[in-house]
Amino acid sequence: MPFWGLQKQLGIDVDSWLLRQSMPQPHGQAGACHAFEREWVECGHGLGRTRARRECQPEYEDFMECMQRTKLAKRLQTILEQRDKMIKEGKYTPPDYHKGKEETRP
Repeated sequence: MPFWGLQKQLGIDVDSWLLRQSMPQPHGQAGACHAFEREWVECGHGLGRTRARRECQPEYEDFMECMQRTKLAKRLQTILEQRDKMIKEGKYTPPDYHKGKEETRP
């Protein structure tokens, strides 16, 4: 109820459990995925659940990628597999500091 501000008067925030990134953050800075969550919520506002799922899918996927980093993890795994394959074939030798050895100091 925006006219009365009932949540503020009672000292509760019912919406905070819905919007993970929009709730108050430490040091007053916005959450890392706040912009993606905001786009997703604004897209689906007033559409209804079924229509919002269909029409706001790209925004939802961007938000979930920001939160879970699944595409990033898959990409990193592919890069590491390629590196291991190149090491096995003898086409790549990692530097000493990647092997856990310290650099020689002058």
